[in-house]
Order: sequence, then C-alpha cells, then structure tokens
Amino acid sequence: MILSRIDWVILFIFFVIVISIGWIASKTAGKNTSEFFLGGRGMPWWLLGISMVACTFSADTPNLVTGMVRENGVAKNWAWWAFLITGMVTVFIYAKLWRRSNVMTDLEFYEKRYGGKPAAFLRGFRSVYLGLFFNVLIMGSVTLAAIKIGAVMFGLKPLTTVLIASATVVLYAGLGGLKGVIWADFFQYSIAMLGAVYAAIVAMQQPEIQAIGGMQGMLSQLGDTVKFIPDFTSASTYVPLLIIPIAVQWWSVWYPGAEPGGGGYIAQRMLAAKDEKNAIGATLLFNFAHYALRPWPWIIVALASMIIYPDLASIKADFASIDPTYLKDDIAYPVMLSKLKPGWLGLVVASLIAAYMSTIGTHLNWGSSYIVNDFYKRFARPNATEKELVLMGRISTLLLMILAAIVALFFLNNATQAFNILLLSGAGSGAIYLLRWFWWRINAWTEIVAMIGATVVAIILVFFIDDARVATNVLDGFTMKLLIAVTTTSCIWIITTLITKPENKNVLRDFYKLTNPGGPGLKKVVEDAKIDGEIINEKDLGKPWEMPIQILLVFIGCVVIYSSLFAIGNFVYGKTLYGFILLTIAVIGTYFLFKSFKKLRAN
Repeated sequence: MILSRIDWVILFIFFVIVISIGWIASKTAGKNTSEFFLGGRGMPWWLLGISMVACTFSADTPNLVTGMVRENGVAKNWAWWAFLITGMVTVFIYAKLWRRSNVMTDLEFYEKRYGGKPAAFLRGFRSVYLGLFFNVLIMGSVTLAAIKIGAVMFGLKPLTTVLIASATVVLYAGLGGLKGVIWADFFQYSIAMLGAVYAAIVAMQQPEIQAIGGMQGMLSQLGDTVKFIPDFTSASTYVPLLIIPIAVQWWSVWYPGAEPGGGGYIAQRMLAAKDEKNAIGATLLFNFAHYALRPWPWIIVALASMIIYPDLASIKADFASIDPTYLKDDIAYPVMLSKLKPGWLGLVVASLIAAYMSTIGTHLNWGSSYIVNDFYKRFARPNATEKELVLMGRISTLLLMILAAIVALFFLNNATQAFNILLLSGAGSGAIYLLRWFWWRINAWTEIVAMIGATVVAIILVFFIDDARVATNVLDGFTMKLLIAVTTTSCIWIITTLITKPENKNVLRDFYKLTNPGGPGLKKVVEDAKIDGEIINEKDLGKPWEMPIQILLVFIGCVVIYSSLFAIGNFVYGKTLYGFILLTIAVIGTYFLFKSFKKLRAN
C-alpha cells in the first residue's frame, strides 16, 4: 500500500507527540527508581486504568481475536473473556492489598510474604524467568504481529519492520520510565480505538458484504459462527469453549495481564496509584474497557474477513508475496486493513503503531523493573546508587527489545501459538496467587515447586505430546493438555505445601501487619501472636470480615461487564430489544455495585 502525503503528516505528528511525552517525562524519571518504575507512586486511577487497557490492546490482540473467530467462532473468545472473573477478584479483593504492600515490584512481595533463602531464590529466579523468558515471549508475539502487518500492508521485510517499530518505543520508554509510558498509553489508546472502530466500519462497507445484505446478510450466512455462547447441543463445543474457561481457567492459570490476584504490570500500576481507592478504581476501569468496550470492532472485522477471504488460499491469492510461515488465520486482520483508502490510512496505521508501542513500552518498563530491582539491586549490586539503577533500567530496556526481536524473527509464526504456550506454562499455579494472601500455610517452597513443575509439564505437553494423542470426543487436545497441566501442577504444590515447614511466625506477623488481609486462613497467625502478648489485628477487632461483601461485589461486577459486553454485541447485530434489556441490567448492577462498594473500609 502507498501512503499519501496526508498519511505521512499524520504519522509524523504521531511520532513527535510520543517522543515529546518521553522527553518531558524524562525530567523526573531519572531521579530515582521509584520515579522510573512507579511514576513517583502518585498516579490517578483514570490514567492508570487507561494505561492498563492500552497495554493489553497490543498489535497482536486484533490478530489473535481474528484467528479465534475464524477458527472457532465468536464464542472462542471465552478463552479470554473468562479472565474477567480474575479481574473482578483483583479489583475488589486484591487491589488494596497490593497497594498496602508498598513494594517496588510484585516480586519484591516474595520477601515480605516469605522468609530466608527460599524467598530470596524465588524472587531472583522469577525476576529472570518472568522478566526475560515470559516477557520476551510476549513482546516477541506482539512484534510478530507488527511483522505481519508490515508485510501485508507495505511489503516490508521482517527485519525492516522490527527496526522501525522498536526504535521509537525504546526511546520514549527508556527516557520517560513508567510516567512516560503511562501518558503515552493515554494518547495511544485514543488513537488505537479510533483506528479499530474505523477499520470495522470500512470492513462492513466492502462490496462483498454489501452484496449479501450487509450485517444481517453476513450474520445469516455465517450461522453459528456469530453466536456469543457456544452451541449447548454439543458437549464437544460448549465444554472446551465455555465451561472449562469459566470453571477452571480463570483461577488456575497464571497469564500476564490476567494473573489470579493481580501481578505483573497490573500490580505495577496498582503500586503506582496514589492510594487504595485509586488502585481499585484503576483496575475496575481497566476491566470494563478491556472486556466490554474493545472486542467488537475486532470481531466485526474478523467476521467480514470470513466472507471476503473464506480460507487461507483466498488470502494467498491476493497477497502472493506473504511468507508461507506467516500465512495463518490471524493474518486476516492486517489483510482486511489493506481495504483502507488514502487519507484514513495514516490514522489506522498510526493506531496499529500505537497499539504496538503501548504494549511494548509497558513490558519493557515492567521487565526492566524486575531485572533492576529484583536481580541487579537485590543480588548483584545491593549498594548501587539510584542513578546507577536508573541507568541499568535504560540498558535493560534496550536489551529486552533486542531479545524480543530475535524471538519474533526466528521462533514464532502465529499469535495463537504463543498464547497457548503461555497458558500452559502458568497452568496449575494460579490458585497459589489467590491463597497466599489468606492462608498461612502457603510457603516459598509452594511457589518454587509450582513454578518448576508447571514449566516442566508445559514443555512435555507442548513439545513431546501431540494434541491428537490426548484429545477425546468432548475435549480437544489443547483443552485436555490444560486440564492435565492444572491437575498435575496443583497436586505437586499442594503436597509440597503440606509436607514442608510453614514460614517463620515473625515473617507471617510482619506480613499481616503490613497488608492486614484478615480472614480465618490467617487466624492462627493472629492467635499465636496473642499468646506471645502481641495484638496484630487491632483495626479488625470486633469487625466482620469483608470477604463476603467483596465476593458479592465480584459477582455484581461480572454481571455488569458481561451484560455490557453482550448489550454492545446485540446492538451491533441489530437486536436492539435484547441490547436494551442487557443494558438495563448493566445500569441496575452498576447502581448496586457502587452502593455496596461504599461499605468497604479503607486501611
């Protein structure tokens, strides 16, 4: 595709604004690590919430959703829609606990909750495991999407795309730290959403769609593919697409951006908030925008692509220069963007760049925080000055980008592949991150064994066992692998927890004083302290545990957001009556949500 003069002007303005944000933020980001990695711990809820959702709105997300819809229909999105439950649990139970912990990163939490050498090992190992392995794999997947977009839309070679895509984001993330990333996210998210909506409008205006009667003709022709909920007449359809994600996946799987109990860059944003209320507000805004507002433009483009390009052969026919390695269903999204006309093309290209940069910028800063705070400062240079640590943060930012480019260029070929690897690598460990705040028996060895076990199980399942060997009449191969991983890893860490010694009582008391989680799972800690003449739960004496109302809020929050999601879907499909019914449920639920939320106590 050829960019017109106005397209180039739009792109030029976009890059100038982004780099300017990084330059302005650099004036404070270089002061210390708190400024560089947490924005000075003074960020408002609305800005943090938009930053969270901007990060998850990556260049590969539209490709991933498109691939899911083309392969298994709209209902396949329950593979990530189910994580809303995780999100609501984080909002109403864990957000305030993270803010109270007052750590620099969620890995620093390990030496607050656990003690001794096992806690130090866990922190150091996960700083490399997550900061490098997981983080680079995610960034590699996002960069792969950029490669596909560059190849389809402009005929660029993979290396050329990587160099162009990564240079600016490394510059502003390295200069401005988290504050630069967050403000850039705010600008980039606005551009990305506008571009996604316009791409959906253009998709529906294509002659092939208009020839069959527009939206209604497309829905009729695609049949069950367009359903939000899988067909309940076939267990092989609804069990893997709906039941497993809702019943098992949300609590059992550790996945970046949807960690049970919060973690990763979500925890980083909560730690950067002004206070507990801002941390809660940020995560609530994130979940609403992430699950209710964003999916439909991508789904519309994916459905339209199934009419215009019903199979990969039809894509290959129009785009003969595409490398066969990248010819998967997820490439249909950038293929559909080739329908854009000059004038708007610059805006949509800018939106794709924005989606890429917002995600990469966050992961660079997040991964760098692990490397610097949890490895370099903790183990290599405990006495390093703040300026030295900020310098190391900028160096590691560049290093992470180089590694991500290598992964994208030489090891990945589609978005679904990376998604599946990440899911299996964290399968079975999710429950630990929910329980460790409230059950005194969880110890460092619990997490160490779970981490090692989950990795070994994932490697065996991914590289040595073919999906067909474990598939059943009801469950496909990958779903069976997920259940095997969850069951095996869960058994390993539960047994380990019960046969190893609990954490030192002083470590548990200090953790309780710091975070004040309450609940029967920590009753022993409180009682042991009382026996020793120490009262550690003075704030809670005579007050009921808040967990029941928090669980109610989680339920209402899920109802509100799912109702909003499907209200928008029904309006898009032209089913206005169902849309208004669901919208009414969402409005009523929102009223009760905020009314009940006021009953929660601040620390």
